[in-house]
Amino acid sequence: MKRHEAREKALQALFQLDSTELPIEQAIEHVLEEQKSTAFLEQLVRGTIEHKEAIDAALEEKLENWTLSRLPKIERTVLRLSVYELLYMPDTPHRVVLNEAIELCKVFGDEKSSKFVNGVLSKFTQQ
Repeated sequence: MKRHEAREKALQALFQLDSTELPIEQAIEHVLEEQKSTAFLEQLVRGTIEHKEAIDAALEEKLENWTLSRLPKIERTVLRLSVYELLYMPDTPHRVVLNEAIELCKVFGDEKSSKFVNGVLSKFTQQ
């Protein structure tokens, strides 16, 4: 599984976990549909969940005129996943994380999602 596909599957699993009490393993298994999991996919999902409080706090600082709870669920999930990569996976170039987030928004969000997410994430890369 390529990293782009792993990010898509991670997003789907995190989206499920945001509104259910499913165990992480079940959420991942559900989105894989008979595919094998990868270490990258597992790291994205588990890491985002483990660091959710710190990620949310960092996001709240960067959001202007928004709170996380007011964000559409898909944008919130893409932001959490991407901020996890930006803060906790330094081997991934920032531009790759931003490009992947924009692509995820184009697939799963609406026409405004990618611009909004790009604007928020770019604040993390200007440090």
